[in-house]
Amino acid sequence: MPRAIVTGATGMLAIATINLLTKEGYDVVAVARPNSRRIDNIPSGDNITVAEVGLEDIETLPDVLAVSGITEADLFFHFAWDGTYGDNRNNMDLQLKNIESSVKAVRAAAALKCSSFMGAGSQAEYGRVMDGTKLSDKTPCNPENGYGIAKLCASQMTRIEAHKLGIKHIWVRILSTFGQFDGAHTMVMSGIGKMLDGQKASYTKGEQMWDYLYCKDAAKAFFLSATKGVDGSVYTIGSGKVRPLADYIKAIRDAINPSLEIGFGEVDYYPGQVMYLCADTTKLREDTGFEPEYEFEDAIQEVVEWYKDSIYNKDV
Repeated sequence: MPRAIVTGATGMLAIATINLLTKEGYDVVAVARPNSRRIDNIPSGDNITVAEVGLEDIETLPDVLAVSGITEADLFFHFAWDGTYGDNRNNMDLQLKNIESSVKAVRAAAALKCSSFMGAGSQAEYGRVMDGTKLSDKTPCNPENGYGIAKLCASQMTRIEAHKLGIKHIWVRILSTFGQFDGAHTMVMSGIGKMLDGQKASYTKGEQMWDYLYCKDAAKAFFLSATKGVDGSVYTIGSGKVRPLADYIKAIRDAINPSLEIGFGEVDYYPGQVMYLCADTTKLREDTGFEPEYEFEDAIQEVVEWYKDSIYNKDV
């Protein structure tokens, strides 16, 4: 069977990717930090091996796996990254370590004879762009925080390292995603939690034009990028469609209780608020055939039901 390596395996996008890979017939090595409190989030199965290796030690992964008799793989998906939100986005020492670890991840992929390395980038690499501008690999990158700067640097350095080592390199810039196992602080998950408690969730006016993609669709985009994407490419990951943020919030409310009040306008826009965020998926579609399968309303219903079963009913 083909084999894939997935780092950052306790996160939403990595979990969705693991689930898709197993459906596609892959053995999966799920890499997580030692003693992670979220390690139980990783799917279980006969074709999933969990390797507890810290990001700072990722170059040792081939040696760790060799003990279990795993010496080769085909695909390498690198999601692991420290300091993705809050003040840590501008923790420069931490972000520099992320860059170094990403380069080491490429070396681990080479040692495991992987043919393709996919690195997970971010919309933060672009910085703020003019409203109405769809984001693509041609959009100039002007990141405004350490996180975005580090992601952009990692994309460039890992590409050079991968090509030195003879590995296909793909970089994906991820816009807004949502789904099972998403962080509790996100707009979608925090809203679900409050609304299930019958609380009025407070937001900005919700005028932002936003592009949301379900994690299952994102995983499909990652898999197609790694297997069918053109070497050296940067793909922007999104639905390619925008809707006012208020529409998404109302859809969350309607999936829980249509009679709930929503506090639109009770939160101020933060300084430098991005008001337009949309992926130009033309290159992704042309190179890989990717098309999203889920509408937001259908996907959010799945997420709400998962939240009830996995989180809410355990807390009440």
